[in-house]
Amino acid sequence: MAFKYAIALTGGIATGKSTVASLLALNGMRVIDADSISHEILDESSDWVVKTFSKEYVNGSKVNREKLGKLVFSDSQAKKILEDFLHPKIREEIKRRSEKQDTFNFPYLIDIPLFFENSAYNINDSVVVYTPREIQLERFIKRNAYSVEESNKRIDSQMPIDEKKKKATWVIDNSKNLKHLQKECEEFVNLIKEKYL
Repeated sequence: MAFKYAIALTGGIATGKSTVASLLALNGMRVIDADSISHEILDESSDWVVKTFSKEYVNGSKVNREKLGKLVFSDSQAKKILEDFLHPKIREEIKRRSEKQDTFNFPYLIDIPLFFENSAYNINDSVVVYTPREIQLERFIKRNAYSVEESNKRIDSQMPIDEKKKKATWVIDNSKNLKHLQKECEEFVNLIKEKYL
């Protein structure tokens, strides 16, 4: 059975989820990354992208995710077409990897950006990487060099981070510096070890 020992790792755009996933992996936790799975599947489906959206969204054998992202965030129909195609394939691959991880009888993380939005996974425990909305916006603009309007549009496409925080089993606070975040991650790993070892 999949997801027996799974903990969903989630957050919002630019809350620092990828950094947390790396830090938790350095502290010995195993991580399944839904984003990298979706990138793999998208690149494998470049022919489908050409047929569905046109060849301007593909460079060679790779999908131009930035260009496709701009399209789907401004066109809800295109977003739905892409998600209806991708999400079942991503879920299937995550399930396959999860079954393998469950054989170790110890918790592991599945990094799922839209865990609460999609309710697609039968996972009981979750940890949310939390950053207040104003810091989230500031970091997103700095990282992506998008306008305030475009950045707000991307952030608003997800459930508000404060709502996710309320739904979480655990919260990792990423509102300060890297040293503080490292400490938060270490404490979380110790907590999981105490609970399961």
